[in-house]
Order: sequence, then structure tokens, then C-alpha cells
Amino acid sequence: MIIVKKPDELAAMRISARKTATILHKVAAKVAPGVTTKELDEYAAELAREQEGRCAFYGYHGFSGRICCSINEEVVHGVPGKRIIKDGDVVSIDFGLAYGGFVGDTATTVAVGEIDPEWQRLLDTTQECLASAIAKAVEGNRLSDISNAVQVVAEGAGFSVVRDFVGHGIGREMHEDPQIPNYGPAGRGPVLKAGMTLAIEPMINLGLHKTETLKDGWTVVTKDRLPSAHFEHTIAVGKQKPEILTIPEAG
Repeated sequence: MIIVKKPDELAAMRISARKTATILHKVAAKVAPGVTTKELDEYAAELAREQEGRCAFYGYHGFSGRICCSINEEVVHGVPGKRIIKDGDVVSIDFGLAYGGFVGDTATTVAVGEIDPEWQRLLDTTQECLASAIAKAVEGNRLSDISNAVQVVAEGAGFSVVRDFVGHGIGREMHEDPQIPNYGPAGRGPVLKAGMTLAIEPMINLGLHKTETLKDGWTVVTKDRLPSAHFEHTIAVGKQKPEILTIPEAG
């Protein structure tokens, strides 16, 4: 069942999501050559304490990080550790924060220094996928309209869509109904209603769409070891237009 949030619940989600986005924005700004993924993780933990929130990923099914930090061919769920970020890398950071009874979830991919132009095009296209998908989150559209929007943009640019991992509903729990694939035909699935809250997160690969999970049981990589990009917003379906909830605080 897809939960339609009441006005007071949406108000609480705006606060949680804004705090989530603010922390992600600050952590992403720390990405630089020589920094370890563990240092980024510890910084996120420090910021969450300052915000009096709880890192939603920490301990989730045994996950040991506060953030997911995935580099280059790593798609999602990268476990923070000793890996040192290098010039020319692309670094995806995914972060969730529980605050006031609700969860925010957001992700970005950062280019470190000067990167391969095709890698930059991948990042730009993935952001376009996210924007196109969010634009479909309007009452009266169907859920698969969101999915289809991602696929059309990604494949139109010559990239592939990860099929093994999906977006999701979000609210009091990090993962609620529905699951939101990033591919498929338009015009199918549940009709969207204002007040539904969704985490839309295209994961787009430079090469083939196939992935595999490393021996740590978490880190997902592209099977061909070509780079991947990941962007995510928590949004609310609107009557006329969607509302992006994971917008960082100004300043």
C-alpha cells in the first residue's frame, strides 16, 4: 500500500529531508584527492549528531557505514573504509537521516578534479534523468511514467539503466511501497496521488546495465567495471507539480 501523507506529516518530512540534504551537501564538499571514504563517513556522523538526527543507514541489515560511498565502477552501497579518493575519480554518496519520526534519503555523484569527458557526460545525463523523472511525479500520472522518463533520457544518451536496484516510497520508514524501477513502459502501475512521497534515484552506467555484488556483501559494481553515476531526491507528489524535499538549507 502506498501511503499518502497528511499535511502535518509532509511538514515533518520537509524538515527531515532538508536536514538530510544539508548534511549530504556538506559531506560532498569534502570530497577531494587524499581523503578516505571513512573520513567522509565520520564527518557525516558528526553532522548528524549536530542536527540531533540518526544516520538511517547505520546498522540497517548490518550495514557498517553512515553513508554509502561508491567510487567509479561501484554503483551503490559502497562501504566506507580505507580507500583513498584520487584525482579523476567519480564518487557517489548516498545518505539517509531519520529525524522527527521521518526519514530523508538523497544521493549525489561528485567529479574529483578533471575527469574523462565521457564520465562527465554520464554524470550530467544522470542528473537529467532525475529531473525528467521528478517532473512526472504529478497527481494523475502513473508510477511507471517516472520509470520510463529515466530510461528514455539515459538510453537516448547511449547509457544503460541499472535494473537490479530501484527507487522506493519513503516516510516513517526508509523503504516503503512502492518500488520504483528506473526502466519500463509508461502508463502502467498505480495512479499517483498528491501526498505520496518517493525516493527517486536513477543509477546509470557508462557501459552495460549488469551488476554484481562484491565479497563484502554490500558493494555493488558494474560487471564490465565501467563507471556508474547515482543521483537521488526525496520528493512529494503534487497536484500541479512535484515538490523536491531534499533541498539543502541556504548558506
